[in-house]
Amino acid sequence: MSDTRKITVTVNGTRYEETVPVRVTLADFIRHQLHLTGTHLGCEHGVCGACTILLDGRSARSCLMLAVQADGHEILTVEGIAPDAETLHPLQEAFRDNHGLQCGFCTPGILTTLIEFLRDNPDPTEEEVRIGISGNLCRCTGYQNIVIAALDAAKRLRADDGRRTTDDR
Repeated sequence: MSDTRKITVTVNGTRYEETVPVRVTLADFIRHQLHLTGTHLGCEHGVCGACTILLDGRSARSCLMLAVQADGHEILTVEGIAPDAETLHPLQEAFRDNHGLQCGFCTPGILTTLIEFLRDNPDPTEEEVRIGISGNLCRCTGYQNIVIAALDAAKRLRADDGRRTTDDR
């Protein structure tokens, strides 16, 4: 019995066929094998939300999954949110414009969480945003500007009138 498996995953639109140790986490695979270091590891227990990615469009804690569990699935990390290298996603623009980050450690997990949240709830209230990000810990911001940025991003996405959506990244 081998301690490695071959997996095929699509990460940020790029297909990868890789051999992975059967016990490597998805977070470590993304960071160390694919060299996408935007996904952060905080608690490594699934509590802080820093490692949140989208797996088939749904948020998942990549520190709690094994890379072999992602075989055949599509993953979106923070690096894949922007439509291209020169253009920010409206959510990223709103975070920049509303000072929604400080040290930035929690930001990738919050952004990926909000991509799903705003897709499912395009016109949220402040309370709904707070509930939506309640699984993401931030020690710097006090959350107020994160909430303001999320509400602003929702407004920007609605104003785009379907031309640019969270599904477009």
